[in-house]
Amino acid sequence: MKRTHCILVLVLWTALCMACASCSKDDTKQERITVKVMTHDSFSISEAIIADFEKTHGVKVTFLKAGDAGAALNQAILSKNNPLADIFYGVDNTFMSRALDAGIFDAYESPLLEDIPDELQLDAGYRLLPVDFGDVCLNYDKAWFAAKGLNPPVSLEDLVRPAYSGLTVVQNPATSSPGLAFLLATIGHFGEHGYLEYWKQLRANRVLVTDGWQDAYWGQFSAASKGLRPIVVSYATSPPAEVHFAQKELVDAPTAVLAAPGTAFRQVEFAGILKGTKHPELARKLIDYLLDRPFQEDIPLQMFVFPANRHARLPEVFVKFARTAQEPVMLSPDVIAANRERWIEAWTEAVLR
Repeated sequence: MKRTHCILVLVLWTALCMACASCSKDDTKQERITVKVMTHDSFSISEAIIADFEKTHGVKVTFLKAGDAGAALNQAILSKNNPLADIFYGVDNTFMSRALDAGIFDAYESPLLEDIPDELQLDAGYRLLPVDFGDVCLNYDKAWFAAKGLNPPVSLEDLVRPAYSGLTVVQNPATSSPGLAFLLATIGHFGEHGYLEYWKQLRANRVLVTDGWQDAYWGQFSAASKGLRPIVVSYATSPPAEVHFAQKELVDAPTAVLAAPGTAFRQVEFAGILKGTKHPELARKLIDYLLDRPFQEDIPLQMFVFPANRHARLPEVFVKFARTAQEPVMLSPDVIAANRERWIEAWTEAVLR
């Protein structure tokens, strides 16, 4: 009888321990916090990089892709009273003032900012912190120009010369981020009173306008498609992308860029902590991680832009084939915000109507 009693007690004790262990595991799962990042559809980063942050802090990081940068920002603004995420990644300097005026970000002066060049830190209130940058500029098909015996363009003015008639494809600034950036480059280069005349000359020289970058680059650009246009608005980092993704190993890039002073616009992308986050401390830690070298060094081959951290090492294909523009146009975010819609409407009237 005593033996039976002991066995019964042992069985009950074992079952209780197993139940407690199960509850402990369930509680651990329930306690694992999820940090959410709202971003644009072009965002990409290695799983291992995110897994490292998750392991270090015992959290889960998820990414909510919400359309292009403008559409994603609209969602963040519309949901500011009940934020959909803890962090927003992807506001650039063309929409920066709009984002700040909406009052959707908490200030955070990350200690990692000491590794970020001052010229990229455009928000003195530390609500938006620079994570990466890229130069929007003209790209050209080297083989096409060599075959035709025509020199590639060396200035924006070249595009309106008769020899370059029908050679250029650009994007609509009303529907495309690089299209808007290139419009801003022409405003910075020719001035408020000269850019429209330049665009009228481009129109007369048979410039082609597409709605977005994909159609321009992959549909009309001769170096990347069966298209007939050897000049396209793209990024100064497009040549290394051509080499990196080539089916056969290349010793040289098939494309090159026009990076002379005043011919490119520098886009800077920012991240910020959304007001109302339920996890402010973790959000700050994740912002620090976005600015630190492991994340920064993963950026180039994921999104083909430059890391903001000056100490981040570039991959070899970037070192060989990527360029940064000489004296790129960088208009104040406030100036862009005050004039963007007027500039786009004036461009539409001059070029499309």
